[in-house]
Amino acid sequence: MGTYKIRIATGTDLSAGTSARVFIVLVGVKGESANNELPHNWSNFRSGAVTDFDVITEKDLGDLLLVRLSTEHYKNFNMDAWYCRYVDVTSPSGQLFQFPFYKWISTPTTVKIPDGKGIILSGNTHPLLVQQRKEELEKERQTHKWKCYAEGVPHCIDVDKIQHLPINDRYSFLKLSSFGYALISTVMDMKVNGFLQCPESWTDLDDIKLLFYLRRSANSDVVAEIWKEDYFFGSQYLNGVNPSLIRKCSKIPENFPVSDNMVAASLGTTTSLQKELENGNVFLADYKILEGVPANKSINRKQQYMAVPMVLLWKTPQDQLVPIAIQLSQTPGENTPIFLPSDSESDWLLAKIWVRNSEFQVHQVDTHYLRTHLFAEVFNVATTRQLPMGHPVYKLIIPHVRYTLEINVLARSELVGPGGIFDQANVTGGGGMSILLKNAMDEVTYSRLCLPDDIQARGVESIPNYLYKDDGMKIWLAVESFVSNIVNYYYESDAVVSTDPELQAWVAEIFKEGFLENKSTGMPSSLETKASLIKFLTMVIFTCSAQHAAVNTGQFDYYAWMPNGPTSMKSPPPTVKGVSTPDSILDALPEVNTTTISMSTEWVLSSEPRDQRRLGEYPDVRFTEEVPQTFITDFQEKLAEISHSIKQRNNSMKLKYTYLDPSVIENSVCV
Repeated sequence: MGTYKIRIATGTDLSAGTSARVFIVLVGVKGESANNELPHNWSNFRSGAVTDFDVITEKDLGDLLLVRLSTEHYKNFNMDAWYCRYVDVTSPSGQLFQFPFYKWISTPTTVKIPDGKGIILSGNTHPLLVQQRKEELEKERQTHKWKCYAEGVPHCIDVDKIQHLPINDRYSFLKLSSFGYALISTVMDMKVNGFLQCPESWTDLDDIKLLFYLRRSANSDVVAEIWKEDYFFGSQYLNGVNPSLIRKCSKIPENFPVSDNMVAASLGTTTSLQKELENGNVFLADYKILEGVPANKSINRKQQYMAVPMVLLWKTPQDQLVPIAIQLSQTPGENTPIFLPSDSESDWLLAKIWVRNSEFQVHQVDTHYLRTHLFAEVFNVATTRQLPMGHPVYKLIIPHVRYTLEINVLARSELVGPGGIFDQANVTGGGGMSILLKNAMDEVTYSRLCLPDDIQARGVESIPNYLYKDDGMKIWLAVESFVSNIVNYYYESDAVVSTDPELQAWVAEIFKEGFLENKSTGMPSSLETKASLIKFLTMVIFTCSAQHAAVNTGQFDYYAWMPNGPTSMKSPPPTVKGVSTPDSILDALPEVNTTTISMSTEWVLSSEPRDQRRLGEYPDVRFTEEVPQTFITDFQEKLAEISHSIKQRNNSMKLKYTYLDPSVIENSVCV
């Protein structure tokens, strides 16, 4: 007979506690205990409780493999969900066994929680653990099923409303309430002040600043001040919210017939376009994925318009990136003028505004929604379906897909679904978004998702003042080092990687459901080496954390001043030069209510709902071994160093680049 010391921790969310009856069974290599009901006390399983119990067994159970927790109704009380963080068990000999869980138990049920040591399936895995993993995944596959979201687009979870999501994929009470407050308070402010009810055009650009009395940021004020400047227009390709579009241009495209004479005024007398091309100082921003996307017809019951521009940019001797030519169509010709800085002020400004409108569409639909939100959802569902909680890769990845399903289901129902924000305010609403997504998917490659490969492929390794690249590479390398330590700890050889059935099923499912088995993407369908696994896991974590932060957090900063990122245009692109005026620019820009809808959305998505977890913060202790814990500490120290250097640099900047500061990067795509 022996006494096992049990410690059970309940979550800290306000709704985490339970009034249910709780039972426990200890399962070891030598047998299992009886089903013990734990003393029912109102404080034992309240929110934040860490409670100790004794379980007496008639025999030694040996090394513990798992615990079984079950819940039942208490008298006539309604069954309330219980969030169990972990179960710790100290054996009669004093040995500690840890069983991390960090999940809700929502109905009268039984759950099996394996020992916290990361285990890769092999012929030596205990049959009880093999069975536990099989049962866990079978259950998850019943609640996490795939469906086709749109043709040619990554598949998503088969859930239409957030209320139908499994409870473990829902926001915490704290996050839900703070996110809801940001949304409701912003909308109410805009309604009370009449902006949302005004379908009229702006009569003066300065009037847009009236919205800043309701919502503003330090950077949005700066953007409103410098938005007309060419150097700022160019800098946004490096440090704005869509910093991965431009690429080095070594030859002018045939459908963009820019000549030396056209840009001579910009380049000066000491150089030429050909010389600058040869010197690697010319860059191209091409919005060709907008081709064939129909324009919204229902914003304030008016036809909207869209351009498919090409922009040529030049790195000046002063290391500024400035636009030197803009064409608003992919088809050159008499009705497709090439706009130049030497044109009239109104012509040049309107051309840049048209580019910024196209930039908004590509950023929101491709860079932001597809390449962070939708891929993060694929990683989430595949992880839940194919990796059991005892797998080390599950432990590594699960913090980086936290809450992703709730924000994505909410986005599909309220933001990009029928009648949602995109239909109300975006030129790609009303059916255009699905076509744009398909076009964007045709351009997706594995290398585009891996920052070092992407930087090299676009030829922008040496471009100066590219803070997204500089900060992003530091974070990529820190993540890569952390992942490398974890992989090398659990995988002794390449052979263990290639023969891990759960890992291979996970990668194959990501390839099938996320990349639609398209081999041309370069996305692996299996992994054969530790090096390939390290790269793949680094890509997943970076996509879900740093990349999302880079393209999400600054939305309000750069788009709050609407002319810098108009969601739509209500006049067609100019086909001749010399006819634009300040009034025609106002006539082309979105109306007051459209501007307000966009600004409100950007504020909410850029806000900081509570219950944040920053990159490298792992309050849920899933790795119970000492060595992986030291890897986490090392990772956190590297991130702290990066954060310190970014803060020091930003002290001298008027328009600060904070989006890849690890102290503000969220661990996952959750807003």
